[in-house]
Amino acid sequence: MPKLTVGPWIAAQKLPSKDMGRNRHAFLERTKLRQEEQQVAGLPLVGMGGSCGKPAFALPYLLTWSDANTQALENVADEFGCYVEYGLYPHLKLHEGDLEVAAVQDWTNLAMIYLRPGYERAEEVLTRLSEALRPL
Repeated sequence: MPKLTVGPWIAAQKLPSKDMGRNRHAFLERTKLRQEEQQVAGLPLVGMGGSCGKPAFALPYLLTWSDANTQALENVADEFGCYVEYGLYPHLKLHEGDLEVAAVQDWTNLAMIYLRPGYERAEEVLTRLSEALRPL
């Protein structure tokens, strides 16, 4: 599977240059793109990480962490040459280079996966995480 197909859509919304940071009209033009619904692997794109800029995809179920699903998370991480870093939320990081490729957030009303759009196997890891974390 490829990188995220929404990469160009995301890039078109980012600040094109620092001098445009105070241009309200340019901002309003960029935000018009958000009206176009985006999906990857059947999951809706619900936004982007404020600090990381990674796209966030809503899972079709709620998530409460347990021994079983954290083990499933670690198994998926292994499939992609990653380990899980358990901070506030779990992050999948490549063993080689320590690059963060995904993060999973559990909220009381929504569960989301954040993905690095340039990661070569982004859509595949999104699909696998969605399958592996689905409650039984």
